[in-house]
Amino acid sequence: MVVEAEKLKTVLYFNGLSADELEQIKPYISEKTAEKGEIFLFEGEWSDYLYFLIQGLVKVYKTSPEGKEQILHFANPGESLNDVSTFDGGLNAGSMFAMTPLLLYTVKKTDLKDIILRNYPITCFNVIKTLANRVRRDSTLVEELSFNPVIGRLAKLLLKYAEGEMHLTQQDMAAAVGTTREVVNRSLRVLEDKGIIRLVRHRIEIIDREVLKEIAKTTSELAKHIEAESHRQRQPGPGETG
Repeated sequence: MVVEAEKLKTVLYFNGLSADELEQIKPYISEKTAEKGEIFLFEGEWSDYLYFLIQGLVKVYKTSPEGKEQILHFANPGESLNDVSTFDGGLNAGSMFAMTPLLLYTVKKTDLKDIILRNYPITCFNVIKTLANRVRRDSTLVEELSFNPVIGRLAKLLLKYAEGEMHLTQQDMAAAVGTTREVVNRSLRVLEDKGIIRLVRHRIEIIDREVLKEIAKTTSELAKHIEAESHRQRQPGPGETG
C-alpha cells in the first residue's frame, strides 16, 4: 500500500505541515502492519526505526527480570512509538504489543534527523511538545501508583477503556494499575456488588459513571472506604486459613 499524506497529517510530529510539505516527507516513510496479539518491538533490543501509529491500539509495557509486566501506556492513533531510543541512541525502552490489528508508518532514525533539523524545523517544536507530554504522562503514572488506592486506579482505567473497542483482560488491568489479577478480580466484584458496574461475559458495563468518577479521584475518601472493604473481604473467616 502507498503512504497517504492524509494519514500522515494525523501524526503529532507533523502537525502544522502543509499538504506540499507532507508530500515531500512521504518518500521517507514506509508502511508496516501488525496482527492482533503481535509484539512488534521488544524491550532491550535495537531498532533502526521510529513508529507512528495510524490505526489500532498498542500496549506499551516493561517486563521485570522475574517476568512481571507493568503497562506504561495504551497508545492511540497519531502517537509516536520508540521515541526514547530514537533520541538517546540506546536500546528500545519498552515492548510494543498490538491490542488490535495495526497500521504503522515507520521512518528511519537517521532520516528523521534530516526531516527535523534540515528540512522542516516546525517538527522540532512538535517533537519537544510530544516528549514533554510523555514526561507529564509518566509523572502522572508515578503519582497514581504512589498515592491512589488500587480501586481508584482501576476505576480510572475502566472509565477510559471499559466501553471502547479494546478488550482488557484482568491480567492487563493488573499490569496497568500495578497489582495482581486476584486483587483486580476482587475489586471488580466489590464494584459490581455496589451496583457501580456490571460484569458481563468478556466485558464490563458501567452502571454509575458519576460514582466511578468519584472513586477514580486520587483524594477520594470513597475509594479508600471501598478499598478497605475489599481488603476485609479477602480476610479468612473463622476456622479458615489464609
